[in-house]
Amino acid sequence: MHKKIAVLAGDGIGPEVVAEAIKVLRAIGRKFDLSFEFTEALIGACAIDATGDPLPEATIEVCKASDAILLGAVGTPKYDNDPSAEVRPEQGLLRLRKTFGLYANIRPIATYERLYEASPLKTERVRGVDFVVYRELTGGAYFGEKGRTGADSAFDTISYSRSEIERIAHMAFKAAQSRRKHLTLVDKANVLETSRLWREVVDVLAKAYPDVTLEKMFVDNAAMQIIQRPVQFDVVLTENMFGDILTDEASVITGSIGLLPSASVGDGIAMFEPIHGSYPQAAGKGIANPFGTILSAAMLLDHSGAHEAAAAVREAVTAALNAGEVTEDIAGGRAMSTTAVGDAVVGYL
Repeated sequence: MHKKIAVLAGDGIGPEVVAEAIKVLRAIGRKFDLSFEFTEALIGACAIDATGDPLPEATIEVCKASDAILLGAVGTPKYDNDPSAEVRPEQGLLRLRKTFGLYANIRPIATYERLYEASPLKTERVRGVDFVVYRELTGGAYFGEKGRTGADSAFDTISYSRSEIERIAHMAFKAAQSRRKHLTLVDKANVLETSRLWREVVDVLAKAYPDVTLEKMFVDNAAMQIIQRPVQFDVVLTENMFGDILTDEASVITGSIGLLPSASVGDGIAMFEPIHGSYPQAAGKGIANPFGTILSAAMLLDHSGAHEAAAAVREAVTAALNAGEVTEDIAGGRAMSTTAVGDAVVGYL
């Protein structure tokens, strides 16, 4: 198998953690007779500084010529702390999602025994947590019409079509079929008309998946349940803004946000990235946790059909964790550098 990978390392710690994921992909390629061709391109603040555009046309062309996108992170204080900035790093990420129709964001949330004590929740609440969130990514308030009506009022429009809901719902139902056969639809149908449409569409689709149990939960209740009893969830399906908030909430129960990967997929090219953001305070210090990006590379392998290779990467990460070969966010004492942790994973492979 040969895959062309567009490498969009981005800002902050992005280049450091992406370098370790590439190192792991090269190692897994040698082990499983896979080959990868990596092409770097700009996105985010570094792209604005170089070209004035957070997603230059050259980057889009590199992505079009690739089989998958490996993304680091976007954002720096230079733009984050300036609400008046008209061009922002995040605009590049949103445009990338829209350009390539990346309508489904997939975020697995799993806990590791070695990190139970690192979680802010009690061990009995996080033991055995293993669920995945399917968040709609190209609709809702983030992409709806927005504006100001005078100096003292503003509006953001939430809009969804039946087809937008159907395509990600099918994906989530199929995921549930391959897992524990339980899907939770999270919405606010007691208030929002768009949520009532989500329920209507998902109820119809559920008939095609009789082996999957469908549960519906209001988003405020879901936010509580993720803390009170996260082990109950298997596959969670929700709209864009709710998914953004809930996945960030869920990420903290694992003990380190640096552990968590994600995939953004559509009907063509897919993008893989850690969820932790650019963490500019740690940039260049060699302390960033590369596990989230390495596990995102494992999701890339799974998406490409290299399931055995993906499993090997996850096993190597778990081995490194169990051996205490980790960065300072997890170590609590003796910590290794970003590069050394990547080397440890390669060593286990």
